[in-house]
Amino acid sequence: MMSGKKKLQIGSAFASLLLFALGLGCNGFFVDPVLTSIAVGPTATINQGATVQESAIGTYNDGSTKTLGSGVQWSSSANTTASVSNSGLVTGAAPGTATITAAFQATSGTSSITVNLGNVTAITITPQSGTVSINGTSLPFFANATVAGDSTPVDVSPTAVWTTSDPTNITITVPTTTGVGVTFTAGSATPPGEVVTITATYTSSTTLNATAKLTVNQ
Repeated sequence: MMSGKKKLQIGSAFASLLLFALGLGCNGFFVDPVLTSIAVGPTATINQGATVQESAIGTYNDGSTKTLGSGVQWSSSANTTASVSNSGLVTGAAPGTATITAAFQATSGTSSITVNLGNVTAITITPQSGTVSINGTSLPFFANATVAGDSTPVDVSPTAVWTTSDPTNITITVPTTTGVGVTFTAGSATPPGEVVTITATYTSSTTLNATAKLTVNQ
């Protein structure tokens, strides 16, 4: 007949084997979550010479999120406009727009950084008036910035924010490079003879606005 001590030893051994088996099963069942997307931000407008800290937040297939740190590869689509450090610090180098990318493992995400001139004292739109036909485009309009200490106006058309008094019928096409100008298209429902106010807004040390007039002909 088996002694009580022997039974206790066998029971303990069985329990240990059971715990070991359960441990193996758990390790085989649970896997690390998989990174599915990266949100990069903020999308920002900064002055030339200013900085903004970008962050990368990963979303995983189990619904969890995590701020990504070491291992993220940062890059800029236009280093001459906005450069980015290994830690995601963006520095505005010259007026324009750059796409900032954060890549981690096989996944990446982006944000957009617009760099504006600093020390702008005024902006103007040229020409001050223009004419467009319905379903046609007018002559290009330009936003020019006056910078303190510089007598030559700077074309800031691509980085200015353009609006009209009739956003329902007037479509705005903003160029990606300077020297091209902004065009306005009047849709078929635009009332003939309507005079539309064009506004260009530019943020520097302060927020500045300029206006011009666009007449819509038949």
